[in-house]
Amino acid sequence: MKQTLKNYLFTLFILISAGLALIFPSFFLSINGFPLKKLIVPLIQVIMFGMGTTMSLEDFRGVLKMPKAVLVGLVCQFSIMPLVGFALVHVFCFPAEVAAGVILIGCSPSGLASNVMAYIAKANVALSITITSIATLVAPILTPLLMKLLAGQFIEVSVSTMMLDVAKMILLPIFLGLLINWIFRKYIHILHRIMPLVSMAGIIIIISIITATGRDSLLSIGFALILCTLLHNLSGYLLGYGGAKLAGLPEQDCRTVAIEVGLQNGGLASGIALQMGKVATVGLAPALFGPIMNITGSLLANYWHKTK
Repeated sequence: MKQTLKNYLFTLFILISAGLALIFPSFFLSINGFPLKKLIVPLIQVIMFGMGTTMSLEDFRGVLKMPKAVLVGLVCQFSIMPLVGFALVHVFCFPAEVAAGVILIGCSPSGLASNVMAYIAKANVALSITITSIATLVAPILTPLLMKLLAGQFIEVSVSTMMLDVAKMILLPIFLGLLINWIFRKYIHILHRIMPLVSMAGIIIIISIITATGRDSLLSIGFALILCTLLHNLSGYLLGYGGAKLAGLPEQDCRTVAIEVGLQNGGLASGIALQMGKVATVGLAPALFGPIMNITGSLLANYWHKTK
């Protein structure tokens, strides 16, 4: 219950900061001439570093211990959300760059929030951590390829450039975090207390900057994009759970896959949008996805927590 309240408080801070960014956008665009959007990539790298400090080789041994569940989770992760996003943008008929943002959040890996939600839902936490870890590490390859395939009709996608950008945002900070974890493992508990707070603050700042930058587009298509993002998120839970059931996984693993598929790494997607030079349009869906998935994820996890 305490962790759930923290999740709702985090979401409340996101909603408040996003609301302030809509009302007073100038405060979130620059400080003394410095464009705040330049903070997005460094903040993502800090968040990914924090993720790296929580990872160990044990997370990857999960592939050997439960290969079927890991494979099902990864296949669902990189098929369901990209395809659902692709279908939704054709239903809603968004402007091209906004549509690309919806597909982008679908092509992103799961985020750290999925591990917390898996714990609350009495799901398979070890499986959740393994899927998140592997999905994040393969994202520099799969995310650009999926974007080229599904979003190439909406915007120009350079696969090689995006691969390099994603690798810089993910691989380098995660491997640095792994190294720090290994060298200073006796003292790493200090970082484990600090980094979640730093990560949450980073996400709030990123969402606020993107909201302010894309204010005009958001005000013109806001409700439709919120509805689209909500449907995208809920479809991830439903189809992820259904896919795991069809694969014959046990209930705990089905819950885990559903959570992994439904919760995406919005921060990474926002960073990609910035590197593409389209954070005000492509970055809108990722910015909305964060608070929405925290609300729905908390509700779903607590429902499962009360059921066997």
